[in-house]
Amino acid sequence: MLIREIQMKDNQGIKNIIQNSLESLGLAIPGSAYFDPQLSHLHQYYSSLPHANYWIVEHAGEVMGGVGIAPFNEQAKICELQQLYLSPQAQGLGLANQLMETALAFAQQHYHHCYLETMHELAAACRLYAKFDFISLPAPLEGSEHSAMDAWYLKHLNS
Repeated sequence: MLIREIQMKDNQGIKNIIQNSLESLGLAIPGSAYFDPQLSHLHQYYSSLPHANYWIVEHAGEVMGGVGIAPFNEQAKICELQQLYLSPQAQGLGLANQLMETALAFAQQHYHHCYLETMHELAAACRLYAKFDFISLPAPLEGSEHSAMDAWYLKHLNS
């Protein structure tokens, strides 16, 4: 397995993984990442933002998942961990841990805090975030865009 920066050729593969994952969980709903306008062109989206990046997990030339870091509140030096998804065949192999380590190492270079939004019913994801010292918040940070989410986390980055 290889973790690398997203390329334009990866756009459709990662979009399919994200949407298929959300569909399988019954979360292909308004207010979720399923309808994000940038989902069809993640390479271009992350390339256009300052201090942002998206990483792909690739195996035998196939996109298996990914994760992104993007600015959330640049003035407060807060980034957002975004679009962490793995295909079913890539789950359970420790790849989410590797993606988190890659994303957080990048975030540490540019930000003081990392924010993320998810849903409580995604228990495995919530356990992963707790493992990486994300603290549960009682409400979303101002500027949050995913109204369907019901779990919010913040991590202090030791930069």
